[in-house]
Amino acid sequence: MTPLEVDAGELTAEEIIDAIREGRRVVVTADLFGSEQTLTLRHDGETFYCDTPTRLHKHDDEAGMLTCIEKMGYAKQDDA
Repeated sequence: MTPLEVDAGELTAEEIIDAIREGRRVVVTADLFGSEQTLTLRHDGETFYCDTPTRLHKHDDEAGMLTCIEKMGYAKQDDA
């Protein structure tokens, strides 16, 4: 399946998780430490991964992955 390529803030956290649930890798372009970097968000059926240029984050469940996506600023901010 083709990866979904987005810029940070383009999709909501739920939209990102939906794509990951469908089995897609989500490749996010984000500003990390003053430079543009790409990272990959994925799920192997058991563990959620966030592959950044400097670190591999692992999350045991969807809630942990959602928290990471929101905390790191990869998702569109809620206007409410």
